[in-house]
Amino acid sequence: MKRLLPFIIILLVLGVAVASAYYLKRSSTSVTPVSYPVSTPASSSPSGSPGATTTPTEPVAGAEPAHVLGPKSAPVQLEEFGDFECPPCGLLHPILLQMHKEFGDKIAITFREFPLVPAHQHAIAAASSAEAAGLQGKFWEMHDLLYENQKNWHETFDVRPIFEGYAKQIGLDIARFQQDVNGEAVAQRIFLDGKRGHSLGVKGTPTVFMNGKEVPFEALPADKLRVLIQNELKGSR
Repeated sequence: MKRLLPFIIILLVLGVAVASAYYLKRSSTSVTPVSYPVSTPASSSPSGSPGATTTPTEPVAGAEPAHVLGPKSAPVQLEEFGDFECPPCGLLHPILLQMHKEFGDKIAITFREFPLVPAHQHAIAAASSAEAAGLQGKFWEMHDLLYENQKNWHETFDVRPIFEGYAKQIGLDIARFQQDVNGEAVAQRIFLDGKRGHSLGVKGTPTVFMNGKEVPFEALPADKLRVLIQNELKGSR
């Protein structure tokens, strides 16, 4: 029962989200959000082109220290709420890496855990594996492996051996990793990121904020996201 406690806590906090709609057909420019008991984000900005929306409530802090790729002083701050088992998140992963490569120190990317349960049976295990790796300073290495191999483990019955294999691949202490995956520190980090997501009105994944404003899903393809980042950089001068 003690080993199950972290997962029970996470499930209670995130809510029993009926997310079967995520498996329905979606166009290349839209996504059906999971229904969470949170407020609806404010309407889009008045510009004709895809812009960012303002969040309706004062956000709470997520897990600290946060997982940030890039300098915290960067003029463009991207904050992604993601689920490692979410196919659209898997598609966004290389796009964000591309933006990081193109803009360098001008942008910073923060990843927040937002596992969609019970829709994705391995979402908690994947998030826990990433956070356990993070406790050994290897969050981004595990993050990348989980997304790059998503199709390989998505339909596997028991993902533990696979995730432990990734842990070995990136040089983690396996005994510690196995202990941390089910530990309170990892559960607390997922809890806090989920709490922050709810306070920001996050309803599904991937949800991305740019300097505190939500980026519409249809603006996440590389060509459109690049323009938004460029515009934000121009405005920060």
